[in-house]
Amino acid sequence: MQRQESPTYLKAMTIRDPSDVHSIREDIKKGMILILRVTPLAQKDVAQLRKVVEDLYGIAKSSGADIARLGEERIIVAPSGVRIWKPEYDLK
Repeated sequence: MQRQESPTYLKAMTIRDPSDVHSIREDIKKGMILILRVTPLAQKDVAQLRKVVEDLYGIAKSSGADIARLGEERIIVAPSGVRIWKPEYDLK
C-alpha cells in the first residue's frame, strides 16, 4: 500500500506589524513555504522592519528552513528539505 504524504502549503501574506512574527513562526514550524510582503512595514518604520527580518532569519535558521529576499518587496521562507537558489550557490 502506498503511503500518502501530507502536502506542503505555500502561503503569501503581508507583514504589517512586528506582532505578525508570531503567526509566521507557527507557519514555519508547520513546514509551509511563505512569501512575505514587507512593503507596508518598510513604509511605516525601517528600524522595525530590520528587527523583524533579523527575527525571521533566526527563526528560519533554528528551524532548518531557508530564507532569502525575493526582489525589493518580499521575503521567501522555505522549509527544511527545500533550498532557495541564491547567486552565490554553485550548481555544478
